[in-house]
Amino acid sequence: QVQLVESGGGLVQAEGSLRLSCAASGSIFSLVAVGWYRQAPGKQRELVAAITSGGKTNYADSVKGRFTISRDNAKNTAYLQMNSLKPEDTAVYYCNADPPAQRYWGQGTQVTVSS
Repeated sequence: QVQLVESGGGLVQAEGSLRLSCAASGSIFSLVAVGWYRQAPGKQRELVAAITSGGKTNYADSVKGRFTISRDNAKNTAYLQMNSLKPEDTAVYYCNADPPAQRYWGQGTQVTVSS
């Protein structure tokens, strides 16, 4: 089964940047679309960015122009470059397939943006 490990979160001031990584252990990483999701306390998990196996990207309106999703199929890794961070970006960030598979949810990585 596929296992996903997120890393790169932390504390950052508003207007700062972070780069998240998603390392996949499965053998089909290069064949599926990947999404980055986030969940803030008391909120539903939401898709913030996705990238297809062919490299086509889509973004939530709230992050468009600030976040960039990418993937390196040779490394079985997806990335989320987050620039111009805002306090409302504070959440636990997860990667998964797009659409997500319930069994793939991992621990996520905490992103906290201070004002």
